[in-house]
Amino acid sequence: MKKFISYDLGTGGVKASLFDEQLGVLANSFIEYGTKYTGGNFHEQAPQDWWNGVAKSTRKLLEETGTDPAEIVSLALSGHSLVTVPMDKDGNMLLQMVPIWSDTRAEAESKEFFESFSEEDWYMRTGNGFPAPCYSIFKLMWMKKNQPQVYEKTWKVLGSKDFINYKLTGKMYMDDSYASGTGAFDLKKRKMSDEILAVAGISKEIFPEIIPSHGIVGEVTEEAAAQTGLAPGTKVACGGVDNACMALGSVGGREGRVYTSLGSSSWIAVNTKEPVLDFKTKPYVFAHIQENMYTSAFSIFAGGSSFRWVRDTLCKDLLEKEDPYRVMTEEIRELPPGSNGVIFNPSLAGGTSQDKSVNIRGAFLGLNLGTGRAELVHAAMEGIAMNLKLSLDELERHADLEKGIQFCGGGARNPYWMQMFADVFNRPIIKTNIDQNAASIGAAAIAAKAVGVLKDYSIIEKLHIKELECNPEQEKAEKYEKLMKVFSYTSQVLSDVGDYMKENMI
Repeated sequence: MKKFISYDLGTGGVKASLFDEQLGVLANSFIEYGTKYTGGNFHEQAPQDWWNGVAKSTRKLLEETGTDPAEIVSLALSGHSLVTVPMDKDGNMLLQMVPIWSDTRAEAESKEFFESFSEEDWYMRTGNGFPAPCYSIFKLMWMKKNQPQVYEKTWKVLGSKDFINYKLTGKMYMDDSYASGTGAFDLKKRKMSDEILAVAGISKEIFPEIIPSHGIVGEVTEEAAAQTGLAPGTKVACGGVDNACMALGSVGGREGRVYTSLGSSSWIAVNTKEPVLDFKTKPYVFAHIQENMYTSAFSIFAGGSSFRWVRDTLCKDLLEKEDPYRVMTEEIRELPPGSNGVIFNPSLAGGTSQDKSVNIRGAFLGLNLGTGRAELVHAAMEGIAMNLKLSLDELERHADLEKGIQFCGGGARNPYWMQMFADVFNRPIIKTNIDQNAASIGAAAIAAKAVGVLKDYSIIEKLHIKELECNPEQEKAEKYEKLMKVFSYTSQVLSDVGDYMKENMI
């Protein structure tokens, strides 16, 4: 029996997963690591923590399952995006702490770039819809200006999963999906843009060679084997960026398939043969793991984390319960659509490209002396659903979407919320057994294809076993259609309020 290991390298930690030949999940092992938040919008992590997490989770996985390392024929990673790890010619890390995807220190550099290069042209080439300073090219411009001694020694800059691939094999490569988050990758031409790099003043040679996600980077070295417990010579595939791996694991590679990830941050994504591009609303686009396909998405930065804030702030008395969210749901079951006049906007982490302003912040609206905790909790769940409905409407303007939408992530385990989403979206909502293993399965499929066990990714859809399907209740769907107009209007107002507050608050 051939086995595979995949790694879901995320913002909060790394999950190692063991798979059999049919991509059945045999076991998972999770190791947490931290993020350092400092002034100047610095969000940093230590690459050594990623490696320590990979090594520890691998040893734990092998020991707890009694797996012979020789049974593992290949492995692959899904890695968090927009990361820059500078490496010298001898393969040494030049910084102990590096900026991760949410780091926006390069605001001045992005503004400087757009003085010489049209922002619309840049977006339409790259599909990079997050705030521009998040992207690698601008982080490198910041490094060149503020850490010249580091930049001068930098031979290659690696993304998160590509750094781990290097630690495993001693080889440096990048795939299309991760390259499409650098800020310098032309989506349609499928190569780095000489024009963007020239204006940014960044050498093309600083990025590793691009190979397919299922391309073999190399083999596990003796040194890496000693640290991880893997067998020397185990094949390592290039892997992919987390968004693309999750898209593959959630809905495969077929065009028009849609999924929603309801985690700490939440998004809706669709598989398309052409990238979904719109400079006004800026959906963010990554090259898909499936060749000649793209995954295009809109997100809200604080989806599940907004609901967790509600739990921790308004429901402290429930925190000692075995499942606080279940108790919260029980308290609100009898409330009607609209939460008795209360609206919640979940922009606790600021606005995204689809908002009128990035300065929008979360708010409860419509409070009165009769408002209780139940209304606030119910409104929070509705607000997250309605905010994602705005994302769905934008995607639908640009692409043909399948009617049913698959949900994954922690929030998908709440049946009441899934029914609410069905009513708000006015579409069938489906939850399968894959749940929070989507990115892991995507990476495992890459590992299997890399060694010829899979010829393509068609098996992924067969792995999904439907656990829940919620169809819209027409009366509630009609009420939510009206409420959406209120929610959209209040979002516009809150954006204006956010701008005013930023200008005038002490």
